[in-house]
Amino acid sequence: MNADDFLKLLVNGKNDADFEGFLKFTSDKLWNQYNDYLMDNILITENKVNAIVVNLPNASENKPYEHTVDFGDPRIVIVRAEGLVAETHGLAITVSDDKKSFKIAGTPDLNPIRNSGIDVESTFELTVFYTYEGLSLPPQKTLLERKLSLVINQDPRYLWKNIPVDWDNMPEPKYYKEDTGYAYVTVKALPDGTPQKDIVAASKRGRSHAQEGKPRDDHFELYHNDQTNWYVIAVADGAGSAKFSREGSRIACGVAVEVCKKALSNCEKFEENINLWHIDQKSEDAGKLVSTDIYNILGKAAHTAHNEIKAEAARTKNRLKDYATTLLLAICKKFDFGWFVASFWVGDGAMCLYDRKNHTSVLLGTPDEGEYGGQTRFLTMPEIFANPTDFFSRLKCRIVPDFTALFLMSDGVSDPKFETDVNLNSTEKWDALWDDLKDNGVELTDDNEAAKEQLLNWLDFWSVGNHDDRTIAILY
Repeated sequence: MNADDFLKLLVNGKNDADFEGFLKFTSDKLWNQYNDYLMDNILITENKVNAIVVNLPNASENKPYEHTVDFGDPRIVIVRAEGLVAETHGLAITVSDDKKSFKIAGTPDLNPIRNSGIDVESTFELTVFYTYEGLSLPPQKTLLERKLSLVINQDPRYLWKNIPVDWDNMPEPKYYKEDTGYAYVTVKALPDGTPQKDIVAASKRGRSHAQEGKPRDDHFELYHNDQTNWYVIAVADGAGSAKFSREGSRIACGVAVEVCKKALSNCEKFEENINLWHIDQKSEDAGKLVSTDIYNILGKAAHTAHNEIKAEAARTKNRLKDYATTLLLAICKKFDFGWFVASFWVGDGAMCLYDRKNHTSVLLGTPDEGEYGGQTRFLTMPEIFANPTDFFSRLKCRIVPDFTALFLMSDGVSDPKFETDVNLNSTEKWDALWDDLKDNGVELTDDNEAAKEQLLNWLDFWSVGNHDDRTIAILY
């Protein structure tokens, strides 16, 4: 049969219009069947490619990341991959020249998303567009797709919420307190131009408090008498479990410093006793005189603060332990022979005389641990004052030629920076703290009032598992 015979048979005597309709029907039916055939092949191919196991290692924000994806099938031709943009995610996707693989590389940074006000998710969907050698594709689907998921672990510090304290709906007594506090005491140079030590302090609400919209419980108080040249510094850490501890810490610092201020405004006899003790530190009589003075000043300050807190609890008809707070209290003065430093310590945290030049560090007391690990003692506990011998052991004094810094800090700083109480006795750890301050923008130079803002910013340092209020005071 030749072509003409075939055509006559196909026309079958139909007129041109009928034959044209027949051809159109046949063509449409065949093309539809062909498209179904192609789509079936596409589905089979996509299922085959989707079955290829591709494990994308998790990325972590602010940590360099690089990973190459190769499906292992040479017939896959990668056209492009989408889902990550360097400007938005810190990661970019690059397809290899041979189109057989692609690379994800960069340093994840999700702040552009956060800054846009959009909630940040940790899982990002990637779409790989590809063709498959030997597979024909219909006009309506020129590329095949494979979905992949990449997890970018967010920087934990960005997961914390900063919820304002709802002071308007806070039940009475509110005991309002700012989320942060800082102060700087500039002490003028001596007439001969010799610089005097200054005091700087900063306090910041902890992330764990901010997460729940709770107030800052820490407090501090600084004082210098320009006439007598006595310094007084107090730092207190209100117990997180005590609902009014923010007021307990405020009263403790304020009252203790006020008592010391009054006592040190007329202290000629105290200074005479200090000079006697300096001349002969082995003298039992001189030592007793100084010890009695310290008891009458610092001991009275602590006991008066305790009583004031007790009175406030009674006035408001609350429990005394609802005002639980620690207290670190120090007084010091420079004499011709060097520095005299005395202290009172109840609770945790740290108080230390640090000498960079001579590579020494001396704790001015011992951190309290309760009957069980992780507990501490508080100024509000009556038993602190019940045993005179135990109470007196909380008072310390010493004479040193000079020092680099006198540190007082709550455990919100000492825990992450020293980790254990044993490390508080390590001069290397105090060296590291001094370097840390300097390396992170805290300029502890003479008369640098900007140090208070710098120190407050420094308190925002990141430490896994350490998110309590942070307070530190430095005489330097």
